[in-house]
Amino acid sequence: MKMNKLWLWLMCAMATIALTACDNDTVTDTNDEENNNNDYDSVNVTDHEDLNDYVWDESEVVEVQFNGSSIQANDDGIEINGSVMTVTAAGTYRFNGNLSNGQVIVDTDDEEVVRLILNGASINCTTSAPIHVADAEKVVIILPEGTESSLVDGSSYYYDDPGEDEPNAALFSKADLTIYGGGLLRIDGNYNDAVASKDGLIIAGAQVEVTSVDDGIRGKDYLIVRGGEVTVNADGDGLKSTNDEDSGRGYVAIEEGTVDITAGGDAIDAATDALITGGTISIVSGGGSSYSVSGDASAKGIKAEVLVQIDGGTIDVSAADDAVHSNNVLIVNGGSLTLSSADDGIHADSDLTIEDGKINITKCYEGIESADGDITINGGEMHIVSSDDAINVAGGGDSGPGQPVASGDYLYVNGGYIAITSVGDGIDINGSIRMSDGIIIINGPTSSGNGAIDYDASFSITGGYLLALGSSGMAQGPGSSSSQCSVMMTFWSTQRAGKLLNLQTTSGETLFTFMPSKSYQSVVFSSSSLKTGSTYNVYTGGSTTGTAVDGLYSGGTYTPGSQLVSFTQKATVTKVSM
Repeated sequence: MKMNKLWLWLMCAMATIALTACDNDTVTDTNDEENNNNDYDSVNVTDHEDLNDYVWDESEVVEVQFNGSSIQANDDGIEINGSVMTVTAAGTYRFNGNLSNGQVIVDTDDEEVVRLILNGASINCTTSAPIHVADAEKVVIILPEGTESSLVDGSSYYYDDPGEDEPNAALFSKADLTIYGGGLLRIDGNYNDAVASKDGLIIAGAQVEVTSVDDGIRGKDYLIVRGGEVTVNADGDGLKSTNDEDSGRGYVAIEEGTVDITAGGDAIDAATDALITGGTISIVSGGGSSYSVSGDASAKGIKAEVLVQIDGGTIDVSAADDAVHSNNVLIVNGGSLTLSSADDGIHADSDLTIEDGKINITKCYEGIESADGDITINGGEMHIVSSDDAINVAGGGDSGPGQPVASGDYLYVNGGYIAITSVGDGIDINGSIRMSDGIIIINGPTSSGNGAIDYDASFSITGGYLLALGSSGMAQGPGSSSSQCSVMMTFWSTQRAGKLLNLQTTSGETLFTFMPSKSYQSVVFSSSSLKTGSTYNVYTGGSTTGTAVDGLYSGGTYTPGSQLVSFTQKATVTKVSM
């Protein structure tokens, strides 16, 4: 029995996948006020992959030769009618040559797998799908390493029954479908989709390039990318799963490989869960973040109806709509995300949890938002640049002017590093804030109609480091229920950007030296170094030999400029005007 090189690769890769992916168990964390830890469970069906799918006996391979408008083959499992070939029995078939205006149909009742080896083959069909799997237990498309194959359909299909609309993709399957190998397959979907499976669809280590007038690659029950290189250019959605009737199906999973999607609609659209555990993913949806959607149009980067969970990978999104969006729960456990959006960077309709990872939101309207749930940040590194609120808990929707509505929703900050530059509120919570650890740095709004920190109920800080600069009209700081000290400084005149601000003890110990990137009239500061009964001096200008990260200096020596004020921390919360 012959084993190709990719089989050896899969022996190692699938051993790891079997431990992590085949069970498809997703256990995630959100919050409640008491213990900051709710569990959200999502269990998806096991996919159809079997290592034996990728092993065949070379002596039993049926050779098929395409010669323009004719097909040459000699096997009882094949029926040929002009330029149309029907596979009627399970087995392994190797296609060679070019077939112009022809078609391969798979229609078998056998319970074994059908393997189609595209050995540099090209199939063009102007009236239907070049490959149409009408019935089979499972079909594996095999792309030998070093080969280039193609499938091209026409802009209109002919159906015997005008009420039918299947097949509707250049590669169409009513059975579980796998695309595997080290070769390249190019697919042009000129009628509708490029690839569509009515069951499950797996891309395992293959190079697949598709263009389509509607969706790029669609698997009804699930769509899994398990290595290789996938490039999609679709007028509709990019990668899509559509089964919304079974909670264990309808998911899209990217486990490894390189995925590059340009989509007119949503780049990744899952009827239930979007699960990313690895890989390098580049997305442009709706033309990118320089555009915006209108009406009911959707052009999100990554979207799921039930759960978006990101555990790893390198993800770059430019979206005319939300960059990452869940209609329910959203969790980031790791990975590196660079997001640019004409709307929200990361949005969940319900609870949103960030455990770890690097998140860089370079452009957005609102950065990290929960429409009606809690936001919990337990770790990770976040940089957010927003034209409105950087972190927002809307509590069912933003409150109108003069009509604050305090919800029961929370922002929990239990760790992590958050650097914010916002035109609107740095943090806007239509509920309460609880901070126990982590670092927050805010270069907030200059307009008095917004504040660096804005909440409707309460803000309790028991640990961590907070430095927030912004306008003074709506400035807020931690409340008296806090156990860690904070100071809120308000200036009568606007302080300019690019000039050092320093807070130190009377003995010269620096609590912070900061270079604001925007003008400001209020400063909120809280750290464990701030002590009740101690006196502090505030300086502006001067110089430092320290090293700045996001404007905050560490190390080195500060040489004072002009002293603005001296104050004593008389209570847990102290307010100073100058």
